[in-house]
Amino acid sequence: MNRMLKIVLLLPMLALAACGFHLRGSAALPPGMQRVHLTVGGGGDFQRKLARALLASNVTLEDKSGPGIAELHVPAQNFTVQSLTINGAAQVTEFAVRFHVVFTATNPEGKVIVPDQAIDLQREFSYDASQPVGTQSQMEQIQGSLTDDAIQALLFRLQAVAKNGETAAANAVGPLPANASTTQAPPQYMPTPIGN
Repeated sequence: MNRMLKIVLLLPMLALAACGFHLRGSAALPPGMQRVHLTVGGGGDFQRKLARALLASNVTLEDKSGPGIAELHVPAQNFTVQSLTINGAAQVTEFAVRFHVVFTATNPEGKVIVPDQAIDLQREFSYDASQPVGTQSQMEQIQGSLTDDAIQALLFRLQAVAKNGETAAANAVGPLPANASTTQAPPQYMPTPIGN
């Protein structure tokens, strides 16, 4: 794909990020998830945005676990970058940014309603060595978009449990963007982590 076409395809995503695009409205969560103890490994934007999405779904977030409190646990959420193409001067010209999230949910009685599941999303972008500042900004926007999409996919799975029972969670990936996937197994790539 030539560079101009990639830029044209990226513009709508950048416009959405610039205009303050946020997750869609509230989610219909499973019974018993009105009070949730949320734990997120790594914290960061993912934790803040997920907490905001849960609050928008009329969930009371509890500081500690206890009787009558459901658990939503995200032990892993991390970004990685993989080089895709290198030019004749041995410079990387294309990257893939990947976001990996693992989560599980239990009801207030301690029963697992969503077993360990992974959500894996990816975006590709071109690197211009003459525009390092623009590239950093582009990377941050891609990470923000991937975070929003991962939270939306997580909420779709919780909604599937609410509507169709626990076995539906694995199939409830929801609408994902191009170049995105969702799996129940950890990814097989091992690129270098770049932080949250």
